[in-house]
Amino acid sequence: MEKFIYSMSYAINGLKLLFASQNNIKIQGVIGMLVCLLGWFFTISSLEWIIILICIGLVISAESFNTAIEYMVDFISPDYHIKAGQIKDLSAGGVLIISITSSIVGIIIFLPKCIKLLLAL
Repeated sequence: MEKFIYSMSYAINGLKLLFASQNNIKIQGVIGMLVCLLGWFFTISSLEWIIILICIGLVISAESFNTAIEYMVDFISPDYHIKAGQIKDLSAGGVLIISITSSIVGIIIFLPKCIKLLLAL
């Protein structure tokens, strides 16, 4: 149990570092909260909640992995190297892919609800 508590404290420290050092995660966190508020406002189904929460978790996880990769590349290659830049670009591309995919999922879930609300006005 003690080992588990230490592991959790390391993970929490990692999240603190992520939110303290990365502006993108703050933006993504605000967007995630807004999406949750939209979900509450539109009383989305359980399945829609599951999908939305998975998307939010994937974006935050991808940003965390991207940050870890960037830190590692900077540690291993403090001077500019084309391969180091390519590694960082590939990692950032992964975050972009999951962010775009999550945005599309949000549009699929919320756009019909927004249209229905606007038509009801």
